[in-house]
Amino acid sequence: MNKNISSLYEIAQKETRKILGLMSGTSLDGLDLALCKISGEGENTVVKIEQFETIDYNEDIKTEIRKVFAKKTIDFQHLVLLNEWIADLHAGMIKDCLSKWNIPANEVDLIASHGQTVLHAPKFLHQQEKFPNATLQIGDGDHIAVKTGIITLSDFRQKHVAAGGEGAPLAVYGDYLLFSKKGENRIMLNMGGIANFTYLPASQNAEEVFVTDTGTANTLIDIFTKQFFPEKSYDKDAEIAKSGTVNQELLSELKSNAFFQKSFPKTIGQELFNHDFVNSALIKLGLQNISAPDLLATLTRLSAETIAEAVLFVVQNTKTPIEEFTVYMSGGGARNPLLVSWLQELLPCNFEKSDVLGISGDAKEAVLFAVLANETVAGGNYNFGSKKGIPSVTMGKISFPD
Repeated sequence: MNKNISSLYEIAQKETRKILGLMSGTSLDGLDLALCKISGEGENTVVKIEQFETIDYNEDIKTEIRKVFAKKTIDFQHLVLLNEWIADLHAGMIKDCLSKWNIPANEVDLIASHGQTVLHAPKFLHQQEKFPNATLQIGDGDHIAVKTGIITLSDFRQKHVAAGGEGAPLAVYGDYLLFSKKGENRIMLNMGGIANFTYLPASQNAEEVFVTDTGTANTLIDIFTKQFFPEKSYDKDAEIAKSGTVNQELLSELKSNAFFQKSFPKTIGQELFNHDFVNSALIKLGLQNISAPDLLATLTRLSAETIAEAVLFVVQNTKTPIEEFTVYMSGGGARNPLLVSWLQELLPCNFEKSDVLGISGDAKEAVLFAVLANETVAGGNYNFGSKKGIPSVTMGKISFPD
């Protein structure tokens, strides 16, 4: 037997596995690394975060990724070069963290690498009948495995697309396995660049689980904060937006986009929610001179209303009063006091940070990929039925170090 297959077989049979989950999101902030001790599988999965670190991307890294990120026309050679370069960067960050944590590489069973999304193209967005849903993440898994000496799982989203999904959101798998609770209706709301949520029914019936993107969370706020204030990467504590007034005409125009009329579930990214999305509305309404506070207030309200409307849609279909739901928030949007206060105004349910469930909201997405890798090598027995957008498949391509 090949020694790598033998190693994988032994890892699959362990009572507990050490898996390093990696996540780099569309906000391009940096790389999240969560070293997880995972026992069991499926609904019996237990995760303990042993170490967590976020390594910020410097401006050079962000600039190189932005040359291809969410663009239809790019320098193709640059994309090819980035695929290897990002992998080498991530491998270096992994080795630096393991050294800092005093953990030898041979004590880590698996790496679970999400990679860096460069384009998300569901059929709704590309509108080309003969082509399927598509998505692309770069940062090749073979390079990470060879550079670190650790078996690496990567490119998780392709299996989701192959099995009939859109490649997102994947949070539903980790949310269901880690956070379902008998007797409590939970909404696991993640507000990163894009907002998405998982509905976890009190029945714990996997076939009732629902997941969708809702639209922009922080993406547009961050883009226009940086446009008006180049020294700022985001509107900290909503200080700018809080001093502005929502422009209702602009809000209505933005909400009239076809994405918000599309039926649930759905996925989206910065391919839609970008400069042009807002600027075209401003030009149409003659609002090119809108103040920064008013624009950021309007964009924050857009996030709040579209998230709330999506949650209400799901709640109404359950026939359970919204007062009996708890929303558990994670992602950067959970630290935006204006966004949170508007959500609480629009949704008369309980609100908590997801941290109260025992896993840091900052680490949650990196942990998700560690859990997905665990399922691929040791589980994969969940069944979400035939529900659209949640194929019951294991995910991740396996790369050996030699």
